[in-house]
Amino acid sequence: MTRIGIILGSTRPGRNGEAVAHWVLEAAKQRSDAEFELIDLLDHPLPHLDEAIPPSMGQYTQPHTLRWAETIAAFDGFVMVTPEYNHSTSGALKNAIDYLYAEWNNKAVGFVSYGSVGGTRAVEHLRLIAAELQMADVRAQVALSLFSDFENFSVFKPNPAHEGPLTTMLDQVVAWSTALAPLRNR
Repeated sequence: MTRIGIILGSTRPGRNGEAVAHWVLEAAKQRSDAEFELIDLLDHPLPHLDEAIPPSMGQYTQPHTLRWAETIAAFDGFVMVTPEYNHSTSGALKNAIDYLYAEWNNKAVGFVSYGSVGGTRAVEHLRLIAAELQMADVRAQVALSLFSDFENFSVFKPNPAHEGPLTTMLDQVVAWSTALAPLRNR
């Protein structure tokens, strides 16, 4: 069965991403075409990248890196839930991505973002990063507005209109993750 990790890409106190990630997970659990699991970056405390050798060499030395690599390697694709901070993704998510290389290769990725303009600029940056990591980023995405999908900018109340794009994005992530399996199994 195809395994998709839903990465909660914020570690900030009071983060809005936790409610968003659980919303994605609950929708995903209604499906029977893949297994979905939440990957919370708070459960994987990674200091600023502290590996001396570039991740593309695959010579990890730190115990936290080895645990993170094992977690990411176990999945066939991902949904990244990202805030938008200063026109980009969170530092915590970027750092977690930068720790690894081969574990990301030939896997699909979709995005659910949130921010004042739906987090779309964070996703633009993540798409560039995904290309370098040989990931297949899917076209469909969910962009949540702090103005219309959150009460007082902090209580998540998504517009029901997001359910269609969420389903489409999950369809694409599962399809691409399945299609890329022969490349991962070499």
